[in-house]
Amino acid sequence: MSAQIAGYHKVLLEIDLSTGDIKKTPIPIEDIVNYIGGRGLGMKILWDRLKEPGVDALAPENPLMFMPGPFSGFPIPSASRVVVVTKSPITSPEDASLPNASTVGYSNMGGFLGPEIRFAGYDGILITGKSKQPAYIVIEDDKVEIRDARHYWGMKTDEFDKTLIKDLNGERFQTCYIGPAGENLVSYACILHTAARAAGRGVGAVMGSKNLKAIAVKGTGMPNVADHKKFSEALRKARKTSTGLLGGIKTGLFRNWGTAAALQSNSDDGLMAVKNYREGTFAEIEKINAQIARETAWVRNFACYCCHLSCKKSGAVKDGPYKSIVHDGPEYETGTMFGANLMISDFNGMMKAIFDGDDLGMDIISAGNVIGFLMETYEKGLISRSDLDGLDLTWGNVDAVIQLIHKIAYRNGIGDLAARGVKAVAQKIGQGSEAFAIHVKGLELAAHNVHANPPRALCYTAANRGACHLSGDTIENQNTMAAVDSLGFCAFASDFNQLIMPGVGKRLMAELLTAITGLDWDEDRFLEVGERVFNLEKMFNFREGFRRVDDQLPDRFYAEPLTVGKEKGARIEREEFKAMMDAFYVERGWDPATTRPTNNRLSELGLGFTT
Repeated sequence: MSAQIAGYHKVLLEIDLSTGDIKKTPIPIEDIVNYIGGRGLGMKILWDRLKEPGVDALAPENPLMFMPGPFSGFPIPSASRVVVVTKSPITSPEDASLPNASTVGYSNMGGFLGPEIRFAGYDGILITGKSKQPAYIVIEDDKVEIRDARHYWGMKTDEFDKTLIKDLNGERFQTCYIGPAGENLVSYACILHTAARAAGRGVGAVMGSKNLKAIAVKGTGMPNVADHKKFSEALRKARKTSTGLLGGIKTGLFRNWGTAAALQSNSDDGLMAVKNYREGTFAEIEKINAQIARETAWVRNFACYCCHLSCKKSGAVKDGPYKSIVHDGPEYETGTMFGANLMISDFNGMMKAIFDGDDLGMDIISAGNVIGFLMETYEKGLISRSDLDGLDLTWGNVDAVIQLIHKIAYRNGIGDLAARGVKAVAQKIGQGSEAFAIHVKGLELAAHNVHANPPRALCYTAANRGACHLSGDTIENQNTMAAVDSLGFCAFASDFNQLIMPGVGKRLMAELLTAITGLDWDEDRFLEVGERVFNLEKMFNFREGFRRVDDQLPDRFYAEPLTVGKEKGARIEREEFKAMMDAFYVERGWDPATTRPTNNRLSELGLGFTT
């Protein structure tokens, strides 16, 4: 394998917080070729480092990786992403012979951190160990320091973001950090960047388990490209595609409304998470939709590195008891999970809940899911007000929701149980509540209801990190998403994301990758990497004890049809969905009985080492 591959530093920065050791590890060329970077390369490293199943996700030996891709840092439109890869602290198999078994965990985050890691001279950062006291890491090109963070511990993310930059003398560092939820090991804590961009799905708990408050990165370099002429031509095509979208449906949609555009449309179409996923339509959606946000709160757009979409919106609550809150949102996920799913139609109150969720550093998807579940158990009399520390957790009670968010972050009272995730809460409460505990493999579903959307139901059940709305509704989309996550490219700017809008396609991505690396990439080779990554993740999970019983939807989607809206009466037909999953496994080359990939398929993908 040629060592002359361009576009990479071929260096992994390793930091052991237990010993203080810092080293640069060469990345094998064959791993770069076979896994590209980002999610894929992180998955290969995770497989290699955790050789035995059952390692506790919160143990020092669980690696926490920040993995940009080969597109990250180049002036390619929407190439800003970094994937945080680790072992999940929230998932678990139904029949666990290993007490700490869990799935792969990963989360994709935009902003500016991914490019800065590349500017500093690294294709990834890997952190192991546990600091004896709270610490943070400062990286400035070759200079890497572990510093004392005791004076920062306990700070919420909004205050900390401003304080750290000031303490770094206002230098152009890009930072990521955890809040109290991560410090207190809330299983769905997230890692924040620029106060509102988040890597969720529990990776913040892993960071907290290492006593690591933050990472600050600044760099001055960049890998070279193999063929500047080809790269310039491919870059021109990518920019032309993006420029052509500036007045078009995709860019106009994102610039004007962000992902909040889907609040109204998904509710109208019966595809929204409403009342703990009982319904797909929210009758009061007009009170919290993007139009209301634009009229009453938003004041400016934000874009990630080299991105034309500017999908982030920032604004302020201008009246009422929460006046003066300045924050991003609502996005679709946050507006649904802290809005429609909890039957909250108070826009200002919802914005306060979103602000507090981010400020405390928790995954709002999971938090809204857990709170919705507790609301339903309270409604049904399975728990009492005294069980909730006196909170009147009725539907739409935004004040009670805000109080519960704080209890979860600090693990006070009922918040200690709620911090463990909806699967654990349902197991504790029992009384049949498991039927409406909305998760797959222990990871809470996102804000997309599936009563009327079987392909999205398959997306949730087959996803390797647990319920993931971004995994892909078909095999080709799953392979594509895994490959794109490995590039450092944003799915919103692609032509195959679930919004079904124009964008950069696989052929152009392969052309850019060819120009950058000097290797001969095409669509088929690109998709093969995605398939390889998806199957390696599957084998990681299988090694941990996950089987077909874990690829299951909550009973609610089979047993309780929607009662209102466009899709009234819709539900998943159990036998039809089982047949759909059977066909999926067969087409994947997986055993339908166990879901294990066949040895033949693994061999074809170069994954014989997993057998």
